[in-house]
Amino acid sequence: MAKDPILNEDIIWRGRPQVVETPRIFRLGATLLLLTAATSTSFAFVATWALSVSPAPLLGFAAWACTLGLAALQLPKLWHSRVEYILTDGHVVWRRGPFRRAIARKSISYVRIFWHPENPNVGDIELVRAVPTGALRRRLLLRLHGLAAPDKVWALVRGIGSRSESNAGGRCVSQRLEEGERVLWSASPRTSWRRWVPHGKRAWQTLAIASFLLLTLGHLASRMSSNWASLLAAGLTDHPGTLVALAIGQAISMLLLLGLTAYLVHSAVVVRARQITKTRYLITNRRVLIQRENEELHLDRDQIVDVIDIPGFRGLHNVFLVLDGPRARAVELSGAFGETDRDSHLRPVLESVDDWESVSALLLRTAPSVPPPANRPQADAA
Repeated sequence: MAKDPILNEDIIWRGRPQVVETPRIFRLGATLLLLTAATSTSFAFVATWALSVSPAPLLGFAAWACTLGLAALQLPKLWHSRVEYILTDGHVVWRRGPFRRAIARKSISYVRIFWHPENPNVGDIELVRAVPTGALRRRLLLRLHGLAAPDKVWALVRGIGSRSESNAGGRCVSQRLEEGERVLWSASPRTSWRRWVPHGKRAWQTLAIASFLLLTLGHLASRMSSNWASLLAAGLTDHPGTLVALAIGQAISMLLLLGLTAYLVHSAVVVRARQITKTRYLITNRRVLIQRENEELHLDRDQIVDVIDIPGFRGLHNVFLVLDGPRARAVELSGAFGETDRDSHLRPVLESVDDWESVSALLLRTAPSVPPPANRPQADAA
């Protein structure tokens, strides 16, 4: 086997992205920039035909926005297309030319798998390491994009064999268990009307921004109607080109604001309410598995050192899993210590469950019913 020249460890596996796509946040940014460029171009025509002024500043801004939009669409694809992933005896390495990032296999607390919505045999792996909470809190993860059979790659990282077949992303995670693994407990979050209430300060701030944009949209609509009445009375109908350009520019501006408002409301309210109804929790004799649409969380039970149950609405409980990270027991952005501001990805938390006593009894056992394979990397002691 070849050796990694920097880590001086045997290389077990190499891989590259099989599907290279632009991340959603970059696609949204590109859409915003391209619509802005179209608006600026329309107003440049209006300035030239109606006011007889130079369109150079507006056209220059449109060219700048269009260039940035196209760059946001293409540069991430170009960057990820040349990335290589390396698995050694002790590390998972992300490499692109002289740039490298690595995470020790024994320090990985859990993994998220994001299956491609159109190709159930391709997905991303996000390796997460538990870190201290409070003042020392930081984010430490490594994401491998566009992998073929990501569940097999994760099994290889764990040092075990995998029986997973093709198109695994289209099947329930309970149908892809390891040999000798069995489900001991399974449940879904109990839902209520409270799932539509924004959760956390960030969600409320996002909703406040959306409300401000909605008020701005209403104010602009009223002002535009009065301005159009004045322009038509002044004879704008004699210049049909100017009329069309102005209508297109204003329509794109209104559409941009409306789309941004809808996106903020969706991210602050709808996303969480929709996600919690599509989540499934499973506890096996080896792992804790959480599945939600195309996203999965895999957590070995030997990483869990404690559970914290927080009473919720109508007798339901949120069960937070305390993980044994390198040199620190921690909950990575779980909310167990007041960290309510978080992204929408899965976390090691079982939300809104009513059978929390069974969960605690299962997870606090000293050892799983069936011991894990002997060659699996073990976590550092706390």
